[in-house]
Amino acid sequence: MKEIQPTKQMFKGAILLTAAGLISKILSAGYRIPLQNITGDMGFYIYQQIYPFLGMALMLSLYGFPAAISKLVAEERERDSPLSFRSFYVPVTVLLTTINFVLFAVLFALAPQMADAMGDSRLTTPLRIASLPFLLVPFSSIGRGVFQGQNDMKPTAVSQVAEQVVRVTVILVAAFIMMNKGDNLYEVGSGAAAGSLLGACAAVLVLLVLFLRQRPWQLSRSASSVPWKKYIRTILLYGMFICINYMMFLLIQFADAFTLVPNLQEYGMTRQQAMEWKGVFDRGQPLVQLGTVLGSSLALALVPTVTKKQLEQRPNELAEHVKSTWNFSLLLSAGATAGLIAIFPYANVLLFEDNTGTGSLQILALSILFTSLALTLSSILQGLGDIRLTAGIVLLGVSCKWLMNELLVPLWGIAGSAAATVAGVTIILCLNYCQLKRRLPDLRLLQLRWSSFVFSLAGMVLFLYGLHKTLGGLIIGGPRVDYVAYTLIACFGGAAIYVCLLIRLHAFTDKELEALPLGNYLTGLNKGGNKHG
Repeated sequence: MKEIQPTKQMFKGAILLTAAGLISKILSAGYRIPLQNITGDMGFYIYQQIYPFLGMALMLSLYGFPAAISKLVAEERERDSPLSFRSFYVPVTVLLTTINFVLFAVLFALAPQMADAMGDSRLTTPLRIASLPFLLVPFSSIGRGVFQGQNDMKPTAVSQVAEQVVRVTVILVAAFIMMNKGDNLYEVGSGAAAGSLLGACAAVLVLLVLFLRQRPWQLSRSASSVPWKKYIRTILLYGMFICINYMMFLLIQFADAFTLVPNLQEYGMTRQQAMEWKGVFDRGQPLVQLGTVLGSSLALALVPTVTKKQLEQRPNELAEHVKSTWNFSLLLSAGATAGLIAIFPYANVLLFEDNTGTGSLQILALSILFTSLALTLSSILQGLGDIRLTAGIVLLGVSCKWLMNELLVPLWGIAGSAAATVAGVTIILCLNYCQLKRRLPDLRLLQLRWSSFVFSLAGMVLFLYGLHKTLGGLIIGGPRVDYVAYTLIACFGGAAIYVCLLIRLHAFTDKELEALPLGNYLTGLNKGGNKHG
């Protein structure tokens, strides 16, 4: 009985973190739409150029370093060793501060060279301001890591949402004020960096209050030795590898930041046109991110039970669980992908005021399917202990994306970058799939109810096609409010038809449906269906 309570607490904590992550990702993706409306494609381009650096600081403070610190805390708890300032907090703080100060110093010092490599020297100041959030990463990381190591996920969840709310609010308010004052558009980038800095401050403040309230430390007078090698290896290697797995989509945007503008100039555009078209291409990023959240979050919520211990003790049960997780991710991400491609001509006008770049962004939308599946398999492999390998696979896929940008963008423009993104995440997916097959040779991920899937997808697409042929022709060229009505009908109608068909055509087993919210109601819709898979 003693083992049951911690397991339940850990699973509840994982669900809580998933929910907080979902809220944060929706905020992170959603605010970019009004930001583009306020600043235009040029202002959006400026923001997207510095966003990968801001995102890296955020990922390090949310996933990489807290995961490493929680591992150290859990090991100390197993040994019944107290967390003292002398043997734990001081050395860990020194290490994190050193690492993040180096990251800050490198970005600050090399900002002019990075801006030149991006093809826009005016990005130097925004890049330098974007280096400041790295200085706060040690403090948020320690707070989150210590609480997570004690299986208390609430502080991480609360601080994560608080950070995003402050960050998003400051970015949008700063952009609105600067545009109304007629300031230099590049101030938008500086404002965005400042928003990330203030968001990080909010997270640190929340964690500090909770830290002082719970006092997770003990004063120790004994001069115990500090295991520096262990701390360095865990924080630097384990933390970084974990972070790389979470930064897949961010690293792809990093490749675009350095390669898209110079290669669009080779395509035949002027420098100004290349910057504006980079902004057009970046319109797809928040929509792809939202689609990926819809396609993968439900599956990722089921992943925490995938562990190396379970592979050793209950391999058949693990294989069944992995297959269910894959099915959820495949079916939901495929629906999100097809739906977004179908409504993109209308969503582009609704969200970004015109339909520029629609064809290329529809190609980019294909990455929702492959990114969701790649993230799901990557998370499963991490649970099985393959952290370094999955990180290496991500870096390989991003390198391929970078190389294909250099080859395809001069030929096809932003359509080439969209194709390169799809190819890059597909490579990551295929390599993750091959590795999972090595770990679970008897696993049959591609054995699912294809007829249920195809008919459900066809039903949704036919509904959207009929809507396009009837209502769509009436709103083209009309006010944006007409596009609101069309898009809402398309989104909710298409999603309802797709999900209902999936359930009625028995794409899910009763056991899979019972794991979901409203599971009893959903299994009622699945009468006479596939009970055991």
